Parts: sequence; structure tokens; C-alpha cells
Amino acid sequence: MNEPQVWTLIGVFSAAMVGILGLVYFSIKSLGDSLRAEMAGFRNEMITRFDHLDRDVNFLMRKEFGER
Repeated sequence: MNEPQVWTLIGVFSAAMVGILGLVYFSIKSLGDSLRAEMAGFRNEMITRFDHLDRDVNFLMRKEFGER
């Protein structure tokens, strides 16, 4: 453990591991952010569709039962 080459290899390995961990962390964070945005868009679209469905069902109920 006193050889300079050993300490150089330890340093290079440590730097590579820190770099890889940083890259993986930011990749996962970016993926999570984009997934969160997609889910928010999907939720808004479903709310809109259910509002339209509710409107159509109310129209059919009023038409069928003669309520105004």
C-alpha cells in the first residue's frame, strides 16, 4: 500500500465511481421529473374527459326523464 501506483489507482477508481454515481443520480432525477410532468398531463386530460362525460350523462338524463 506504499506504492504510488496503488494510490493513483485508488484515486482514479474513486473518481470514476463518484462520477458514475452522480450521472446515475441525475439521470434518475431527470426521469422522475419528466414522469411527474406526464402524469400531471394525463390527470388533467382525464379530468377533462370525465367532465365531458358528466355533461353528456346529465343531458341524457334530462332528455329521458323530462327534467330541466
